[in-house]
Amino acid sequence: MSIPSDIEIAHAAKLHPIEKIAGDLGLLDEEVEAYGRAVAKVSLGVRERRSQDPKAKYVVVTGITPTPLGEGKTTTAVGLAQGLAKLGKRTVLTLRQPSMGPTFGIKGGGAGGGYSQVLPMEKLNLHLTGDFHAITAAHNLLAAMVDNHLFQGNTLGLDPRRISWRRVLDVNDRALRNIVIGLGEPTDGVPRQSGFDITSASEVGVIVALSTSLEDMEQRLGRIVVGQTYDGAPVTAADLQAAGAMAVILGDALRPNLMQTTENTPVLIHMGPFGNISIGNSSVIADQVGLPCAEYLLTESGFGSDMGFERLVNVKSRVSGIAPSAAVIVVTVRALKAHSGKFRIVAGKPLPDDLLADHPADVLAGAANLMAHIGIVRGFGAVPVVAINTFPTDHEDELAAIEQVCAEAGVRCARGTYVVDGGAGALALGQAVVDACEAPAQPLRPSYDLAAPLADKIAAVATTVYGAAGVEYAPAAAKQLAAFQAGGHGGLPVVIAKTHLSISSDPALKGAPTGWTLPVREVKVAAGAGYVYAIAGDMRTMPGLGKHPAAEHIDFDAHGEIVGLS
Repeated sequence: MSIPSDIEIAHAAKLHPIEKIAGDLGLLDEEVEAYGRAVAKVSLGVRERRSQDPKAKYVVVTGITPTPLGEGKTTTAVGLAQGLAKLGKRTVLTLRQPSMGPTFGIKGGGAGGGYSQVLPMEKLNLHLTGDFHAITAAHNLLAAMVDNHLFQGNTLGLDPRRISWRRVLDVNDRALRNIVIGLGEPTDGVPRQSGFDITSASEVGVIVALSTSLEDMEQRLGRIVVGQTYDGAPVTAADLQAAGAMAVILGDALRPNLMQTTENTPVLIHMGPFGNISIGNSSVIADQVGLPCAEYLLTESGFGSDMGFERLVNVKSRVSGIAPSAAVIVVTVRALKAHSGKFRIVAGKPLPDDLLADHPADVLAGAANLMAHIGIVRGFGAVPVVAINTFPTDHEDELAAIEQVCAEAGVRCARGTYVVDGGAGALALGQAVVDACEAPAQPLRPSYDLAAPLADKIAAVATTVYGAAGVEYAPAAAKQLAAFQAGGHGGLPVVIAKTHLSISSDPALKGAPTGWTLPVREVKVAAGAGYVYAIAGDMRTMPGLGKHPAAEHIDFDAHGEIVGLS
């Protein structure tokens, strides 16, 4: 079945004035600041005014281990929100803002798809209200103050070889990964090696995502470690007296953005931290604002349940205090076939013909991955619901094979046609979620106690979530971990930066691999965000563009409308 392109659907949709969307949420006029006709900033004061109101059921949309194409988690989240609204449930959705790097690269935007989109999709995928630009500016202000401190005499004794704070830019640009700065005249600064990361990899963005107030944000900014002295002592943004100015730049960005779906369901868009090297979840504040405004609050976590959902439980929920009632696991036929190990899916290339053929046995061969993610969700204490994101190329007996796996596992399951049908294509999924949320509440079960040593926390995630047999540290990583444990960071949660293309740390291992060892090559601290992170594998914090990036096809048409965005 052929449907119009995403941007054609977006342009044809009838948007409500953003003031009406705000009114539907019970927001007061003074709590909403419009940015044009279809976007608004929401005041943090909503939380205090409605603190005694009943709170929504909290539902997280996660997924199995995705292919490089993605399996439609955002589209599922939007479609589900619309489906719940059609069932008569007051619903609000909280999502991350897409990075412009992937938007102009291979992946495309992050507004959803078909008749399940967040609108206006052009604003969401591009500048929106400037939050990413504020993060970029605040991050780079700190970088400038680091280099100015070196130039002005370096009274803190900051070792130029041990500066870890790089610059950021919200564009994929591999040529900036490693650079030399300070060249030229003596007045142009102190020469040293540095580089750029993409803005969505910035600790500043994670800080905004996890902050609960302006005061909390400024304190977190002050704790950012930019490098070490010649004696090995940490140097922070507070030491450089940079936190106040950074907070001022970010003041407006701390407020979530209000938008709507193609069917006028409210959406709160806020922050966009990476899902493989960061927390991969939208902000604590957006959730806190949305909870008293609806019966169901939906949010999406990055990549599979081993990534974003694990970090929601072990990091974000520890800040917010919000426990999910249910977790929707998005699955596709093509992804399960890929996890059979018989097919290779490459972004930007057509799917293999054999993968599109009718072979339910290949679906069942890859079902171990789905079962692993069901186990991860149950292990954290949430009720799993499987959403089958269907495609026109799927075959009936392949879809039935997934339903068979879910039935044998005792898991609610529903097919979704929300790309083509909008909320009407998510009615069965919506009812499954409602039923799941009525199940007796279970206490949230994080992977570890915060009082445990850092090494034990990393081992707990590796073995109980990823299925690893153990953890192996490179000598430098072992020293770094010991230093952070001894240096007062032992009480922080941990994040493991690894590939999203496998539950393991090796993207080539499909399904649900066991018996492997997690190799940690480096350990760092994000003291402002409030976690220690172990790096397993080659993690790129500045992506590059492909041979034919999406940017080649994005333009204005003769009527001044943007075309080519997806």
